[in-house]
Amino acid sequence: MKYLFCGQLVLPDRVVPGCVRVQGDRIASVEVWQRPRRVAHAALPDEAVPTEDGVVVDAGDGYIVPGYVDLHVHGGAGADFMDGTAEAFRTVLEAHARHGTTSLCPTTTVARHDQLLRVLELTRAFQRGEHANPCGARVLGAHFYGPYFHRDARGCHPAQPLRLPQPQEYEQYLEYAEAICRATVAPELPGAEEFVRACRSRGIGTNVGHSQATFEQMAQAVAWGVGHVDHLYCAMSDKTKLRQQQAYPMRGGVLEATLYFDELTTELICDGKHLAPELLLLALKCKGPDRLALVTDCNRALDMPEGRYVFGPRDGGEPFVHRDGVGILPDATGLASATQGMDHMVRTFVEQTGRPLWEAVRMATLTPARLAGRDAQLGSLQPGKLADLLVLDAALHVQRVFIAGRELARNEAT
Repeated sequence: MKYLFCGQLVLPDRVVPGCVRVQGDRIASVEVWQRPRRVAHAALPDEAVPTEDGVVVDAGDGYIVPGYVDLHVHGGAGADFMDGTAEAFRTVLEAHARHGTTSLCPTTTVARHDQLLRVLELTRAFQRGEHANPCGARVLGAHFYGPYFHRDARGCHPAQPLRLPQPQEYEQYLEYAEAICRATVAPELPGAEEFVRACRSRGIGTNVGHSQATFEQMAQAVAWGVGHVDHLYCAMSDKTKLRQQQAYPMRGGVLEATLYFDELTTELICDGKHLAPELLLLALKCKGPDRLALVTDCNRALDMPEGRYVFGPRDGGEPFVHRDGVGILPDATGLASATQGMDHMVRTFVEQTGRPLWEAVRMATLTPARLAGRDAQLGSLQPGKLADLLVLDAALHVQRVFIAGRELARNEAT
């Protein structure tokens, strides 16, 4: 199938009028126009719409952007990857595709050993195309997230299955190394260094998350090869939390180390509930759009009514309440992950920071694609890359979704 996408193209460093030619599953060419275009097809430059270019996809006064890439996502439309069924996987993948995510990393939770193995097994099967996935996002590989968290920073994860990294256990997980994209650990835990090195030896990127580490422990983790920090500001130590353990001198924690070390990339949950605008701007100032990704950290309540749900597996997960557009712990003492798709994250970042659209889109596309090791194929409008494209309206709502040059069913929910 051949397409010609016309509109405002969102490139990694600018927004320009132009067109993207697609042939089969790849981007064939990208052309930038010297002058803005108008909506009517007749106003397009003659050379932009020859019949042989195939079907014209006109964004009107909207935008053509790469498909979003989500490194940290748990569920949607009532399902969680930790439910451990192909049906749950398909439900989540289809839900996030409706919100513009064309590639993602199924993210685990703290859970039993057998439940984690099942999710890794399913992730590998979806990667290999063993399960039909005609309407959903592409599976890049699992984000192995838990059970190696600090108990005091567990957030909405269940406490009982928390444990230390032990080779006899994690070596079984690493048998699925080709299906694991990134793995998270709290670096202050005994055995964390060995776990990180085992992951790195198999080509798995490593993260810090749900941690009470000191700045010194973070420096050690960077030396081991840790390169990323999960959901900045959330479930992590900082000078105030660490002062409860040692009155003086005040020490930096995971937060300060993340902002300090250029080697570390990080991510934001930009749903308008987790973080105030000044925290978004501080993160962007310190890290820049090439070291800062947007993630959804979305749970099963995406596109579902308000009410009570379970975070993680139905058998052994933690209850939470979906209210006011976010997940909340039942006792209302904290948040329990997000309930919005990546389209909402992009809109919210632009609205709350006033930063250019291309920065938000880059943080939802090229930066996470690079962190997943897939930027040669995904994340930008570039000839030769997979034709994962979104048509957004002027308000940045998803109108049409294409994955590898194939349009998904039109969506009314976004």
